[in-house]
Amino acid sequence: METLVIVAIICAAATIAASAISFYLTKSKERQADWQRYKFELYKELVLSFSGIVGTDSTPEGDRRFAAACNTLHLIASNTVLDALHDFQDEIRVSNQNRNADRHDVLLSRLEWEIREDLRIPHNPPLAQFKARLWCSGNDHNKTSV
Repeated sequence: METLVIVAIICAAATIAASAISFYLTKSKERQADWQRYKFELYKELVLSFSGIVGTDSTPEGDRRFAAACNTLHLIASNTVLDALHDFQDEIRVSNQNRNADRHDVLLSRLEWEIREDLRIPHNPPLAQFKARLWCSGNDHNKTSV
């Protein structure tokens, strides 16, 4: 064969190989981005569900939403997130006779920090510097309006 034909064949093969590799890497990045978005939505549902279990905002529906969000996390969460979630659940469970507000805040902060780590949130501070708190609307559902 002539040298030009061999060079053309090699160039064509290299172009096809480069295109295939580029396609594979692009699809891999797209799948990873989709996975991150899915994880974010499930973590977001958990954090949103906190509003239904706080102080006077706590409702039976809020408890059910929180439970469903926790149970769903077993599909996608890392072991460190699940460990933090279980520790937080143990602290807030009704049967815990030794609840402690400071321990609650530490465990909540750890849970949210682990979620941020799992989502690879940029500039996540060290755990010791991260503080999360839950906020309650202050509305008392038991009060009747005048």
